Parts: sequence; C-alpha cells; structure tokens
Amino acid sequence: PELENSKMAKSLPSGDSSDSDYSASATLIRFDRPIPLLRRPVPAGQTDDPNLGPYVLAFPNVQSFFSALKFCESKLLEQCEAGVRIGCSITASNKCRAPWWKNLFGKIDFRERSECEEREMAACLEGSKDKCAKFAKEKCVGPFGSARVACRERKLRDKEVDRLISYVSGLGISKGNVGFETFLGDQLKSIPV
Repeated sequence: PELENSKMAKSLPSGDSSDSDYSASATLIRFDRPIPLLRRPVPAGQTDDPNLGPYVLAFPNVQSFFSALKFCESKLLEQCEAGVRIGCSITASNKCRAPWWKNLFGKIDFRERSECEEREMAACLEGSKDKCAKFAKEKCVGPFGSARVACRERKLRDKEVDRLISYVSGLGISKGNVGFETFLGDQLKSIPV
C-alpha cells in the first residue's frame, strides 16, 4: 500500500488540490459564435407534400438569397481555380521538360524552360476561367434553383421579381420543374423576424 500511495503522489501535479485554479476563465471552453441559418422554416403551402411536414425552408428575403448565391458561387470558383492552378502547373512542367537525351549531350537551358512554363501556364489558366465559372453556376443550380424566398409584403417590387425570374431563367432551369417560389403575407404571420 505504501508503494501505491507513493506512485499516486508522484502522478499528482505539484501542489495541493486547493491550489488548483477553478476560476471561470480557466474552466470554461469558449466556442465560436454559431453561424446564422441561411434559410428558416416557413409554414408549408397548399401545394407542398403534407408528408414532409408542416414547414419548408425559405430565405427570409431576396437579398439573403442573392448574397448566399454569390457567396456559394465565389467559393466554388475559388476552389476550382486553386485546383486548376495545380493541374496547369503540372501540365506546363511536363510539356516544357527537356527530352531525356538532352541531358546526355549537354547543358539544359533553364531560362527557356521557365519561359515555356510561363506561356503554357498562362494559356491553361486563361482556358479554364470560363470552365470554372460554368462549373460554379452548374453546382448552384440545384440548391438555389429550387429555393423559396419569404416576403412579408403582399406586393413584391416588380424589379425584385424580374431579377429573380431572370436569374432562374438564366440558369436554364425555367424549362424544367422549378420549385422557386415566394411566400407571402398570411404564411409568414407566425414567423418571428
């Protein structure tokens, strides 16, 4: 028993347990503030499937819809361009590499190779800009094409409606079954702002 007590005494931190810091600053774990929801629950309409529940998710206003859409597109574009830079770098390096037999017969001109890589990289990046933009738009079609926007006013401004419709038709989803709709007045009375 004495041996066990001495082992336990060695494993305890130096000092008494009464010396330990139990203050709020030492014992609380700080978490980042939660990110606000992009969409919120809105009472379902008469055309919605009742088996899915009494609520559907909707953007609180037109501005939140467009800001979420632009943020989504910009993040996808940023990630696509980062991937393209890596791919273009590898491709340019492979295209501009000197043939294996040049190493046997003399010096390699690295300045020429560097210029070649710069040209190839610029051409590759230029060719991929449109493809990345198209990719970002295509990926946003699903979630944002079937979006719902809640509006508290009975009458939407014509400019906002035109903007939403032109965006949806610009994505090329207006030909299919579009769930894009707005919720007006009566459905929103029970929803807090």
